[in-house]
Amino acid sequence: MGLSTRLNIDYEEQLLRSLIAKDSLIPHFQPIVDLRTGETIGHEALIRGPEGSSLYSPDSLFQAAIRCGLMHTLELSCRRLSLQRFAELKTDGKLFLNISASLLGTPEHQKGLTADMLAELEIPQHSIVIELSEQHPFDQYGLTLEAVQHYRGMGFDIAIDDLGSGYSGLKLWLELQPNIVKIDKHFVHNVDREPIKRQFVKSICGIANGVGCSIIAEGIETKSELLTLKELGVTIGQGFYLGRPSPDLSDPPGEYTWLPKPLREGNDSDMAETASVLVQPAPALSQNDELELASVLFKDNPAYNALAVLEDGRPVGTVGRSKLLELFSTQYGRALYEHKPVSVMLDDALIIESDMSLEKVSQIVTEQNDVYLNQGLVITRKGLYVGLGNVRDLLKKITELKIRNARYANPLTLLPGNVPISREIDGLLKRTENFRVAYFDINYFKPFNDSYGYVKGDYLIQQLGSLLTRFANGDNFTGHVGGDDFVVVFRCEDWLERCQKIVAEFDNSIREYYSPQDLERGGIWSQSRSGESTFFPVLSLSVGIVHPDPYKCLSYHEVAELAAEAKKQAKLADGSHIFISRRRKQGSSENESESE
Repeated sequence: MGLSTRLNIDYEEQLLRSLIAKDSLIPHFQPIVDLRTGETIGHEALIRGPEGSSLYSPDSLFQAAIRCGLMHTLELSCRRLSLQRFAELKTDGKLFLNISASLLGTPEHQKGLTADMLAELEIPQHSIVIELSEQHPFDQYGLTLEAVQHYRGMGFDIAIDDLGSGYSGLKLWLELQPNIVKIDKHFVHNVDREPIKRQFVKSICGIANGVGCSIIAEGIETKSELLTLKELGVTIGQGFYLGRPSPDLSDPPGEYTWLPKPLREGNDSDMAETASVLVQPAPALSQNDELELASVLFKDNPAYNALAVLEDGRPVGTVGRSKLLELFSTQYGRALYEHKPVSVMLDDALIIESDMSLEKVSQIVTEQNDVYLNQGLVITRKGLYVGLGNVRDLLKKITELKIRNARYANPLTLLPGNVPISREIDGLLKRTENFRVAYFDINYFKPFNDSYGYVKGDYLIQQLGSLLTRFANGDNFTGHVGGDDFVVVFRCEDWLERCQKIVAEFDNSIREYYSPQDLERGGIWSQSRSGESTFFPVLSLSVGIVHPDPYKCLSYHEVAELAAEAKKQAKLADGSHIFISRRRKQGSSENESESE
């Protein structure tokens, strides 16, 4: 060993001892995210040295500790500082603590040490997940059933860290039976581009489902990696793409572009019905398969008039039954072509994403030529083949939806009534989508109706329904609660501008419903609900808008209560008014609301 190397090691040891003694190490926390909902379910505790020092990174810290024989001293210091900081930040999520199994048998480790720290800091034990790692050479054979039972007996969940990076792999999993297994980042990096890694992750997820174990994928750095992992069955993830380590336990962004947002078109209440209901599992072919195989598959599957042809799991066309039979029926046709690849008679396919609305699918089908009506639909999920669908089932579903819509439509406006409204909002909550609900109510409608008659009142309600439908077109949903109450579910970004236009047009058009005398007076005299003669101003429009939190609101009923309260606040103002509530769940305080 050279002198400079020796001096450098001595310096690092001196610096490391100083950092530990002075509590100069800085705990960081990286979010662990539910990939189905975007919810942060916990954080992994990591450690950093002072910024700008040679021991800033965790790798530098722990490599220096191993060289200097301070590994266990460093680990105990990290555990104490992380728990102290976690207690200060007061979060409800879980904390994942890294612990080396070999530490259990050392003099530095005291039995019940972690439990004592938690009791002192008032951290419940169910908030802690113990991550036992086999990544260090000296931990070989150290990660034992005894180590797991030690922590499990204290009430902790157990996670095996870095599965695939250590020495015993699946054997270790079998013997220890942890609650959680974390897939090493090596198998996550480029999983979207490397088939072997995809197969590895898929197999691990299959084992986990069979034994009731949770899987966390570490090291997710790109959207493509994340989407591939979700497709393979991973439900929990961690990595820079989801959130970087931070000393303040900061959550990742509130909205993720990778969360499911089914395509929606039009204003129909049944747009939540998608092409996924048409899927029929059906065999598929690759471009290099021989036509003889296609003939056998058609014989074994008489219900299908076409079979999808795939490349890397993605459909590139179809082979039609009638076209193949015609080819094989000619003289020498079978002999000449049965060993040819299916690519020689590849037809275009009508490829439909499974989350496309049935109405949109119907529109696409009707715009195609007749050949597609016979060969059916090729249905994909994120571009990957999932099965076939036929046009007959599509027409049947569309008919069922229209009948159901008519059954629950408001007879005056023909807009969806309470049942479709509740179904729409419950569906959005279930899919954890981002949306706003605007509750529209006409002020002083009853005295107007009493004075001018029900015919004019009904006409006014119909006009408002048409106005809402016109301005809330596109991805939004308009429903008629009843009477003069309407609801619009906005999924667009310009919801406020649309509401403002609705109010402005309503105010401009309402004057035509009054006589010149009433307009000059600014309103009408009519009986109040108590029977007294009361002056009522010209009709105006109150709009209460809420932005429900899909992780906190469990059903349509909770959203309806929030919207009704927002409308009530809007009606407190004079004239037409839009009130935007900041309350995103039931039970939040009134000062979380504001008017705009």
